[in-house]
Amino acid sequence: MSNYRADIDSATTLVEKEGSAWNAINPESVARMRAQNQFKTGLDIAKYTAKIMREDMANYDADSSQYTQSLGCWHGFIGQQKMISIKKHLLTTKRRYLYLSGWMVAALRSEFGPLPDQSMHEKTSVASLIAELYTFLRQADARELGGLFRELDKAQGAEKDAVQAKIDNFETHVVPIIADIDAGFGNEEATYLMAKQMIEAGACCIQLENQVSDVKQCGHQDGKVTVPHVEFLAKINAVRYAFLELGIDDGVIVARTDSLGAGLTQKIAVTAEPGDLGDKYNSFLEVEEVATDNLNNGDVVFKRGDKLVKPSRLPNGLFKFRAGTGEERCVLDCITSLQNGADLLWIETEKPHVAQIGGMVNAIRKVIPNAKLVYNNSPSFNWTLNFRQQIFDAMSEAGQDVSAYNRADLMNIDYDGTELAVQADEKIRTFQADAAREAGIFHHLITLPTYHTAALSTDNLAKEYFGDQGMLGYVANVQRKEIRQGIACVKHQNMAGSDMGDDHKEYFSGDQALKASGKDNTMNQFG
Repeated sequence: MSNYRADIDSATTLVEKEGSAWNAINPESVARMRAQNQFKTGLDIAKYTAKIMREDMANYDADSSQYTQSLGCWHGFIGQQKMISIKKHLLTTKRRYLYLSGWMVAALRSEFGPLPDQSMHEKTSVASLIAELYTFLRQADARELGGLFRELDKAQGAEKDAVQAKIDNFETHVVPIIADIDAGFGNEEATYLMAKQMIEAGACCIQLENQVSDVKQCGHQDGKVTVPHVEFLAKINAVRYAFLELGIDDGVIVARTDSLGAGLTQKIAVTAEPGDLGDKYNSFLEVEEVATDNLNNGDVVFKRGDKLVKPSRLPNGLFKFRAGTGEERCVLDCITSLQNGADLLWIETEKPHVAQIGGMVNAIRKVIPNAKLVYNNSPSFNWTLNFRQQIFDAMSEAGQDVSAYNRADLMNIDYDGTELAVQADEKIRTFQADAAREAGIFHHLITLPTYHTAALSTDNLAKEYFGDQGMLGYVANVQRKEIRQGIACVKHQNMAGSDMGDDHKEYFSGDQALKASGKDNTMNQFG
């Protein structure tokens, strides 16, 4: 028996038990409302999605073609429309997640207004967005099921069985979310408190980075400062405790390292003996040998082997790492994080290059064989230029004639139809599959795509509507395309819940219900 039919039976028994006082309660309406509200709390969502994500991780370990993907969403409606589109075009949400970007929270969701990605936005705005995203996804479930229930009421015979099968096998729009907690918004206690809010809102996966919390920078900007491993590991522990306290025993932690682009540290790590973790961290510092008789006032020195060394320190008190140590530091960060409670890795790179990423992953996998990455397919990369340059370099190395191309100017539109450009586009197309196979990337995400799509579509509409196209700018480029492409939002009243409201009014008021979906509703013009 399906859950739907079982709920009808259980509601029938309950209503009959209550007697005449509950005569107005229709058991089938109760079952429908239960089906439309599968997840009662954020913790229900976190438990459900954590299980999905763990299964996906295991499937990827067995077959790298089973990688997962997501797009960053800055509003519940954007996340909802993404998942509706995925179900419509791909017929399943399997292996497709949501990503919550701290960058977009800062830029679009702060009460201060637009902010840079430096953890200056309100801490609670992250958890609020998680809750909002899942509210909209749950509404998408209710809306789609409501349509199926109306189909069921109209159907006859075998057609009714077919609709019932759709209800019984309904796939929810609720999927895992990878949620960005930046550098933890403070010390380890602050990280724990923030993680709890995020999990209670529905997050099954939290991404944490190894920068200093109060001087955090976007991973694709300069000025990044990392912390010694022991501090980062304390925050990983804080997130794990938050998961365990709330009963999400299989919650997922993504440990992000910004060491590739971070040339500074705020602290010299504490070390007890040569070769320990603190000593390894300090070994990357830029230092010079000194003697006690040539030290200046306030100089910081420490012992390395049998020598006294002075680290290079900036006027702001930060210490410099040696140039060229980024990849080695990333590998150490990743191994250390996985050995101390993290589940997945994130290496923030300066370009999308499979060989570069794969080289670091191969070094990590010598110690942790099943290490795998979450990777930012970032809009901060100029993908066209990067891949055209990669193809240019490959052609040069192969001895091919590249005299027709200017490597520094490969973004030029004049190159768009060339063989080099065609090869580059094909490499971009297959980047995710290639990197999943060759560089251990389990999850591909784009952090800020819907920020850019909102800007692009608004620019196009404004140009046409306020220009000489007037209303045709909207009709031809928005509404007509919505109709032709079957975009559900063309019926915006339905998307906002008008039909669901009518259903509820009928449940509650019967024949007296004043419904909005009658003949004078202009949404009827859209079929």
